[in-house]
Amino acid sequence: MKKPLAKTLPWLLLALVVIALVYSLRPEPPQVVVTTVYEGPLAATVNDEGRTHLRNTYQVSAPIAGYLRRVVLEPGDLVQQGDTVFLVEPSPTPALDQRSREQAVQTLNAAEARLQAAIALQQNSESEAQLATNEQQRIQKLHDAGIASTVDMERAQTALFRAQSNLRSATAAVAVAQADVSNAKLVLEIAEGSRNSDKNRVLEVPAPISGTVLQRYRCCEGVVAAGETILELGDLQELEVQVDLLSSAAVKVRPGMPARINQWGGQEVLSGIVRRVNPAGFTRISALGIEEQRVSVFIEFTEPTPELGNDYRVNADIVVEQAAQTLAVPITALFRQDQQWQVFVYHDGQIEQRALKVGFQSGIYRQILQGLEPGMRVVNHPSSDLENGMNVQL
Repeated sequence: MKKPLAKTLPWLLLALVVIALVYSLRPEPPQVVVTTVYEGPLAATVNDEGRTHLRNTYQVSAPIAGYLRRVVLEPGDLVQQGDTVFLVEPSPTPALDQRSREQAVQTLNAAEARLQAAIALQQNSESEAQLATNEQQRIQKLHDAGIASTVDMERAQTALFRAQSNLRSATAAVAVAQADVSNAKLVLEIAEGSRNSDKNRVLEVPAPISGTVLQRYRCCEGVVAAGETILELGDLQELEVQVDLLSSAAVKVRPGMPARINQWGGQEVLSGIVRRVNPAGFTRISALGIEEQRVSVFIEFTEPTPELGNDYRVNADIVVEQAAQTLAVPITALFRQDQQWQVFVYHDGQIEQRALKVGFQSGIYRQILQGLEPGMRVVNHPSSDLENGMNVQL
């Protein structure tokens, strides 16, 4: 019995060595990284930087040229419709140069001389009127006594009417001359640069709306031109967000889509709804010098935002598509083959290749409509060496 065992033992040892050598030279299964299929809510968004924007702003301008009194309102002050926001009074008297002053003095002298001439003419007219009155009374008595003829009486009455008319004309000439003298004196007597003190001539400009002062373009008093903007008003309850999206992203956005406003300075995320997508785009040069076609999208806040003001920087995420409960995998787990999206499913050390029907993309995840079940694990970043049914290790 010992001789057969002694003969077979070396062969058994040789067989064990060969088996060990074959096992050691066998290639190891490739190592993979797997991830569990995501199950839950998913949303596809387009996002970009935006700024707060008031739908309506009101620029309050000076309605007339004049002198603006100091504007006491400051940005942030609240006003009610009809409140006086600033005052405008008539412009101050302009200064006279030396030549204009001399001309004004000579004009005054001439006006005073015309007044003296008008007074003298009035006195002559009074004398002639008195003489005509006396003559008419004398002729009337003679006519009543039958001594003077009717023609003489009519001539006396005509001369009286003519004298009275000349007197009225001379009196009016005196009034005109006095007005010319007063006008010439005003040019010299009113101090240069003086302002009108009549409160009834000060124009009070009212606020067109109830809201907040956004900008104050003029604060100090001084001469103001007609139409010059002094204040800008707006109602912060009408605040919205303007986002300039790339045209390729804007075509996915529709009015009524929900939006999330973040990175505005607060902790919470604000909610909003797309109000309008502009039908026309515009060209903007990016920081890299590339021409981009942009489209303005306006988002309404669904809740009041007292912390935000006009033209604040924010970030907006517009939800263009969403699902309350769905499956998704990282886009790095997908690959294309036979014009379909494929994935490797891992189970008990082996992988199985499956064709998928996919939906929208949300960040690094892609929605899976068909081909996977909840709880499955898929290979992430599959290499080109993997094949269906291959053994793998984690």
